[in-house]
Amino acid sequence: MEDKMPVDEKIRKGKRFPKKGFTGKGKKFKPRPKVAPREEEAAPPEPPPPKKIVIPENVTVRELAQIMGISPIDVIKELMKNGVMANINQRLDRDTAVIVAEELGFIVEEPAPQPVEEAPPAPKTIRQLIYEGESPEKMVPRPPVVTVLGHVDHGKTTLLDAIRHTNVAAKEVGGITQRIGAYQVEVDGKKITFIDTPGHEAFTAMRARGAQVTDIAVLVVAADDGVMPQTLEAIDHARAAQVPIIVAINKIDKPEANVERVKRQLAEVGLVPEEWGGNTICVPISAKKGIGIDELLENILLVAELEGLKANPNRPAVGTVIEGKMDEKRGPVATVLVQNGTLRRGEIIVVDDMYGRVRAMFNERGEPIDEAPPSTPVLVMGLPEVPTPGLLFEVVMNEKEAKAIVEKRKAEKALPGPAPQTITLEALHRMMEAGEVKELNVILKADAYGSLEPIVSSLEKMSTEELRIKIIHKGTGNVSESDVMLAVASKGLVIGFNVDVDPAARALAENEKVEIRLYQVIYHLLEDMEKALKGLLEPEVKENILGHAQVRAIFRVAKGQVAGVYVLDGVVIRGARARIIRNGELVYDGKVASLRRFTEDVKEVRQGFECGVGLENFGDFQIGDIIEIYEVVKVT
Repeated sequence: MEDKMPVDEKIRKGKRFPKKGFTGKGKKFKPRPKVAPREEEAAPPEPPPPKKIVIPENVTVRELAQIMGISPIDVIKELMKNGVMANINQRLDRDTAVIVAEELGFIVEEPAPQPVEEAPPAPKTIRQLIYEGESPEKMVPRPPVVTVLGHVDHGKTTLLDAIRHTNVAAKEVGGITQRIGAYQVEVDGKKITFIDTPGHEAFTAMRARGAQVTDIAVLVVAADDGVMPQTLEAIDHARAAQVPIIVAINKIDKPEANVERVKRQLAEVGLVPEEWGGNTICVPISAKKGIGIDELLENILLVAELEGLKANPNRPAVGTVIEGKMDEKRGPVATVLVQNGTLRRGEIIVVDDMYGRVRAMFNERGEPIDEAPPSTPVLVMGLPEVPTPGLLFEVVMNEKEAKAIVEKRKAEKALPGPAPQTITLEALHRMMEAGEVKELNVILKADAYGSLEPIVSSLEKMSTEELRIKIIHKGTGNVSESDVMLAVASKGLVIGFNVDVDPAARALAENEKVEIRLYQVIYHLLEDMEKALKGLLEPEVKENILGHAQVRAIFRVAKGQVAGVYVLDGVVIRGARARIIRNGELVYDGKVASLRRFTEDVKEVRQGFECGVGLENFGDFQIGDIIEIYEVVKVT
């Protein structure tokens, strides 16, 4: 009888094992592959080595995360562990960023040193050109050239009078210097050359033309008057020229004199006296009574010695024209300052695009002389025309060489020359990127001292490593010729806040291509400067003055006031921009709302006619007000 027990049950009870390879269904099965005996667990793979990264000086949280290839959240968490709360856009200094990266397991490497690009050589100054190529062994000490600056009536000319022992002041109209002169005095066997200028305007005008004649500036401050606005201007002009300043505190003989108060005022503007730990020499003097003059001269010689002023007397002369005039008897004459070499009678000199032979030379006392060594001022006869002050002169070997130089210069003038080297805000960003400018010189004028400080503070905070904003002069009142001349000499721009521009200054600025920007809102001023630094400034706009009218009568109407005016020059146009200038101050800036001639509305009224003018949102006219009509156009 066949056994009915299932095969698997038989296997379980050990009664029957199937034959090898038998599946129980008449089919063979493939044996399972043999499994190797189980060994000990294999060691986990070694972690990859820490990633090396380079972190720049300033980096945001987001940028640091990108460098490490992780989430910004992980960076923020690590910062929080170290007690630093930061958002994703916050900037981290390199030290903090390095600590975070190392905590997260990264190796921070020092950035590879960047190759230093050699900046293009700076253009040579006039002084460098004058002394260029001289052998040190040929150079000998020369007298210092000193310019006397200061506020009007503080005693500049009286001081020079005391030094020269000649009564120059009495010869001047009203006791005020009317012309430029140069004089030389001798002190203990050493000479000092003084340039007597009508003020810092003339001093800067010569620098604006390229002249660099002054070695030391003597600032005269009256002990009874103290530091005045013109004193501050003189300080800024001397600083812009980068010359040492010696302060002569004059009029100490007066009962109301207060030397200590003057020193405090000087210290407040950065001229800290030596006795207070600074480096400014302050000498109390009385030019009228001759007190302290010797001490002042000794200090001038001391500063000159420290400056190491030298020249080569054994070469053809080169120097600067100090002044020129047409003499009724002598013809064209020029006062020149020899800066290097020795000028001799009979030599041929070239000034700009003209030349002539030195027929005669005279010293400051009118005595004829045959030669003038370095730092000597002389009056020269022999030029065909009156030269412009500030121009260089040079001695050449013969007339043929002189003609060649003059013809070349005339040909160069006939060609279209490069644009003047003044700076506009529009060109600023481009020049920064090209590495052409590292410092922006600004002359700042405002309506009041209270407006100056916040503007100065805000502008200085805008300075960056690429560009530093330098306020070379700040003051109150309208933009003057002196401000524009300083901008020319310093290659800067003029910014005005709630002020106007004097007509003469406007004409000079247009001629010299100096940019003047006027603002009524501080925010707009700062915004424009910030945009200029970022290269986002809108195209430059320019004011065109259309005309001026004077208020001669005032009429009340239903809507306020209308001014009866006389058009002084140009034209008054309805709808044009208009500003009111009262006693030299700006009191309104808006638009011409209405314009009537007799009983008719008109579009414009020209010079020499009378009309009625109504201004938009203004009704406070005064007799004598000047209405300036202008338009604003974009410079293309």
